[in-house]
Amino acid sequence: MKQSMTLIPTLREVPADAEIKSHQLLLRAGFIRQNASGIYSYMPLARKVLQKVEAIVREEMERAGAVELLMPALTPAELWQESKRWYSYGPELMRMKDRHERDFVIGPTHEEVITSLVRDEVKSYKRLPLNLYQIQTKFRDEKRPRFGLLRGREFIMKDAYSFHASQESLDEAYQKMFTAYSNIFTRCGLNFRAVIADSGAMGGKDTHEFMVLSDVGEDTIAYSDSSSFAANIEMAPVVVEYQRSDEPHQELEKVKTEAQKTIEEVSSFLNVNQSNCIKSLLFKVDESFVLVLVRGDHEVNDIKVKNLLEATSVELASPEETRTIMNCSIGSLGPININSEVQVIADHAVKAVVNGVCGANEENYHYVGVNSDRDFSVNQYADLRFIQEGDPSPDGEGTILFARGIEVGHVFKLGTRYSEAMDATYLDENGRTQHMIMGCYGIGVSRTMAAVAEQFNDENGLMWPIALAPYEVHVIPINNKNDAQRELAEVLYSNLQDKGFEVLYDDRAERPGVKFADSDLIGIPVRITVGKRAEEGIVEVKVRLNGETLEVHTENLIETLRTFIVK
Repeated sequence: MKQSMTLIPTLREVPADAEIKSHQLLLRAGFIRQNASGIYSYMPLARKVLQKVEAIVREEMERAGAVELLMPALTPAELWQESKRWYSYGPELMRMKDRHERDFVIGPTHEEVITSLVRDEVKSYKRLPLNLYQIQTKFRDEKRPRFGLLRGREFIMKDAYSFHASQESLDEAYQKMFTAYSNIFTRCGLNFRAVIADSGAMGGKDTHEFMVLSDVGEDTIAYSDSSSFAANIEMAPVVVEYQRSDEPHQELEKVKTEAQKTIEEVSSFLNVNQSNCIKSLLFKVDESFVLVLVRGDHEVNDIKVKNLLEATSVELASPEETRTIMNCSIGSLGPININSEVQVIADHAVKAVVNGVCGANEENYHYVGVNSDRDFSVNQYADLRFIQEGDPSPDGEGTILFARGIEVGHVFKLGTRYSEAMDATYLDENGRTQHMIMGCYGIGVSRTMAAVAEQFNDENGLMWPIALAPYEVHVIPINNKNDAQRELAEVLYSNLQDKGFEVLYDDRAERPGVKFADSDLIGIPVRITVGKRAEEGIVEVKVRLNGETLEVHTENLIETLRTFIVK
């Protein structure tokens, strides 16, 4: 492609609202342009990268036995009402009415649609298993779109759905898709980890996220320093064995703590360690209220609370709800002498607190000398806290470290969550009606492009891996007015294309400095500069990734390029 014939609107300045490298560079290099908050146009260079990501995805999906189809983005509300997600998905679900006042959803994902299709077309176990996927634009009304393509309201996604007659069949498909995802992100050149995850609004159990390691990632990964264990911090189990002190129990005493509200303030005021305080938080779990207790130096993991109680919704009680239920403010909560209708659950560490401190459910007062086996009742002890760096790894090998990650893929075992809700059944070999068992597998295609941009860049611009680069070779004549340079550049442009290379030819009437700066910014893997030795048939070859530069005679150019670009 001649550069004068395409649209690559590069920028010299960093856009003011672009916070992270990938967002800054994709804007500056002319890959994307914002149309509204969280909504972007993909310019010609970005479209070529996306097509390459999609091609890798399609190859690996076919290898895993998945078949492509395309479903509508606009879907009737009735399907979402069948699955009950119309009521539970939340404000991110984009809803609209047509001219007849009928409700529709602009799809963020397609479990409902694919389940309705398969239930209507597949009636026998003989047609199972079945794995179907699509690559399509999705829509989520994010409250705070940010980081460019990493958190937008419109994005490109690959979503696949598998249907099975047995758990063993689902397990087999899940492993194939897990392998396919690992292959996809490896082929994209990414440094990533597959981590144990929570299924969230998707439902189901046994899920993994594929996380690209990056300091700007919105998720925290807990991983072992000595093994392959890795999990989203929300899902990492805590296996600490807490030792309870055998010191004598002190008398329970209520003390005035003035305006001390937080654990930090109370522990400092009373001159005790935070680990000897009991932190009490009131949660609204579906329609009930639950008091959750953790040690003062720990944080409540609401995902673990949700999973323990098999709840649909878990959120902190509001200050008004807290005062109504507990007769005090949030900073004075404690488990002693509370309303019997409030369930109390506690992290295992609380059981080991001896002569501790907790709120007195009375403004400006706390209890000291608190002991769980004497002073209050707990309905259930469980692992309810976030894992911390330095904790033992759940697999028994090494200790836990943290890293930040960008989620680019997620695989779920949905089970019968949707098939039961939407009555998707088949007849088994004995003629009995059974609900289909489902799996779900998603990849953020546009997010993958942004994640690659986040990992592959330097101070001069992007550095695309060969597999995803919009073009493989950038041909740049220093002076277009020089006949020898221009003619050799055009010959190289033609010959390289004939040999199967993807070439961008900078035929613009720009200064050499502008051409080189744009080339580094765009990040094409190999640059061929046609300069003062053009009449000798010698050009300069520069590798973008490592800056390696060499002079090559055109007779040896193809052979040289093939050492950098495997065809």
